[in-house]
Amino acid sequence: MSAPNLKIEDLRVSIEDKEIIKGLDLEINGGEIHAIMGPNGTGKSTLSAALMGHPKYEVTSGKVTFNGEDLLEMEVDERAQAGLFLAMQYPSEVSGITNADFLRSAINAKREEGQEISLMKFIRELDKKMDTLEMDNTFAHRYLNEGFSGGEKKRNEILQMMMLEPKLAILDEIDSGLDIDALKVVAKGVNDMRSPDFGCLIITHYQRLLNYITPDRVHVMMQGRIVKSGGPELAQRLEAEGYDWIKEELGIKDETVGQEA
Repeated sequence: MSAPNLKIEDLRVSIEDKEIIKGLDLEINGGEIHAIMGPNGTGKSTLSAALMGHPKYEVTSGKVTFNGEDLLEMEVDERAQAGLFLAMQYPSEVSGITNADFLRSAINAKREEGQEISLMKFIRELDKKMDTLEMDNTFAHRYLNEGFSGGEKKRNEILQMMMLEPKLAILDEIDSGLDIDALKVVAKGVNDMRSPDFGCLIITHYQRLLNYITPDRVHVMMQGRIVKSGGPELAQRLEAEGYDWIKEELGIKDETVGQEA
């Protein structure tokens, strides 16, 4: 299996005729973890939604390939089948479907007919992953995200990622609302996935998550595009000094491009 590759070239995305992403370039390979940081309203969540094919977001120009294939030509389910995964900022609640049933159906949907995961193997894998994330076994039998706290929903998103084993995961503010203990557990789940066959894009406002998940590259997003990139030290400087020094360095006016989705 070849290492995954996501390549974004001059991407432009609009919502209701308002341009949010304004010529964004980014490339992520297997074995790499990238982090995108930036002020509110700069298009970070718009990027994640557009990559997954949310119909609200119109890609007006640019090119996105995933493992050499045109990602923008794929339907949402085809993107998931190809190995793209999104841990959402606000996961939906689904009544009547348990976590276990949802996960087993999702795993089997990616497999050829006759190659479905056996019930016993599924239970063993689920128990193992839930132990890693310090989740009580009763979570498997609860309806998907129904009645979950914010932290429980975020752990559940990481559980889904670990069970589905995507080639590339997009984590949209997975650290939002987590206390320090939950943050460490979520980070452990992500770190356990690190391999040459897995790439990850973390969208976050805060450097604190990156204390536990060391990124290979950190990108600053402003006005709908990436304006600066660097190593983990860039996130540390942003935490200490904010974004004003970048705006001053690049002559960027203090404005946003629109509402985060």
